[in-house]
Amino acid sequence: MRIAQIAPLYEAVPPKFYGGTERVVSYLTEALVDLGHDVTLFASGDSVTSAKLKAAWPRALRLDPTVRDAMAPHVLLMERVRNVAHEFDVLHFHLDYLPFPLFSTLDTPFVTTLHGRLDLPELQPIFDTFTQASVVSISDSQRLPLKQANWLNTIYHGLPEQLLTPQPHKKPEYLAFLGRICPEKRVDTAIKIAAQSGLPLKIAAKVDKVDQEYFKTEIEPLLSMAHVEFVGEINEAQKPEFLSGAKALLFPIDWSEPFGLVMIESMACGTPVIAFNRGSVPEVIDHGLTGFVVEDVQGAVAALQRLDELSRTEIRAQFERRFSAKTMAQNYLDGYATLIEAERRPMLRRVAVG
Repeated sequence: MRIAQIAPLYEAVPPKFYGGTERVVSYLTEALVDLGHDVTLFASGDSVTSAKLKAAWPRALRLDPTVRDAMAPHVLLMERVRNVAHEFDVLHFHLDYLPFPLFSTLDTPFVTTLHGRLDLPELQPIFDTFTQASVVSISDSQRLPLKQANWLNTIYHGLPEQLLTPQPHKKPEYLAFLGRICPEKRVDTAIKIAAQSGLPLKIAAKVDKVDQEYFKTEIEPLLSMAHVEFVGEINEAQKPEFLSGAKALLFPIDWSEPFGLVMIESMACGTPVIAFNRGSVPEVIDHGLTGFVVEDVQGAVAALQRLDELSRTEIRAQFERRFSAKTMAQNYLDGYATLIEAERRPMLRRVAVG
């Protein structure tokens, strides 16, 4: 199958630093190539891939201080894809609703994976208007605000199986918080859970510029507590050791997370997840198997007393079954085939009439 993957230009694919969407695009692209498909990746020129790379801009926009209008490079990206759309069996966009106006008029089937939050009121008229544009959700929870959208499927994110693996440890001794420090991720709640459980907490997280004030005023004062260790941002190579050494990952989110890659990163290392029942959490976590889905701090503290009921070997096995990049790619291939067949039927009818 000839497949075009069209990524945002804000980060390279894969990203040099933090970047969830571009990371998933990379995992999907590489898995499709491994499965024998002819894949072209439209992305920034500093991207690295085993697919054919079509550089729509020389470097990631976040690393290019000369770019002040980020939409302009994306308009050029759209035009470049439009000019060669006929060369592909399917176009797969990761650019929210941006491709809807232009590509709805072309014959080449296209689909867009929606990676972010969909509860913004300004999105309603967009999806009321472009009712035929096929979209994929990354959890069933994510799609609830836009029930009128033309949903093709829900396809969960996946990781390469050998990217993160369990590391040998005598005995995990601490709780882990991994990701980004911002109000909705509630690292302060993680600190409270650890304190009430009597366990140390290690925090491996980045602080974006927009969250610096929140970090300084709300979180930094808590880091001096005896049971808290602030590690800072860690890279992919450091994650297996960090997660494997943890008794559990705490995920006490305070918003409807569309997916939450950190949960499956933890499961890849065989580490259980204690997560609040918000957004995608009950879809990603198999309660009582890969972790526990709880309602509040007291529920999380109680769940930590039940960790011995879980098998770290089975947690890793469940990750391989549900959340490998190969599984993600196979699910997308099924979706592509559905789109191509739907496009072919009217064409065959037109030929027959002619």
